[in-house]
Amino acid sequence: MDNDCSSKYKDIFDLPHHQSATRNRMSLHDRAAQFSPFAALTGHNAAIIETARLTDRQIELDEGTKSIINEKIQIISDHLSEKPTVTITHFEPDSKKDGGAYLNTTGTVKRIDEFKREIVLTDGTMILIESIYDIESELFKWLTE
Repeated sequence: MDNDCSSKYKDIFDLPHHQSATRNRMSLHDRAAQFSPFAALTGHNAAIIETARLTDRQIELDEGTKSIINEKIQIISDHLSEKPTVTITHFEPDSKKDGGAYLNTTGTVKRIDEFKREIVLTDGTMILIESIYDIESELFKWLTE
């Protein structure tokens, strides 16, 4: 079969390769790009990664834990002039899907906004009191002793 195919075209095998007089020859790089894979589903890979990303559900605190957190916030409020440093574990909702993540934020408390129900740190971070899971500080050492 190879002989049949080659015999069909033997009259053109030895002809010189055509070179256009009006167009430049395409570079090997550009020529190879014609055959590179085409991403028909742009963003599909990012969507798969986003779907696979895990989020946590916010834990519903019991009344005893809420009471302890409120007591700690009151102690912080009473010592604001001392610029207390705290580490707050809080729930941050995910902007793209249900759930979120628990974060530990450490900083110096600037003020407690009771109207907005948030703790404001000196670096501008605002943490909603409803999202707080725990608060740690040197101010609370006597609570654990």
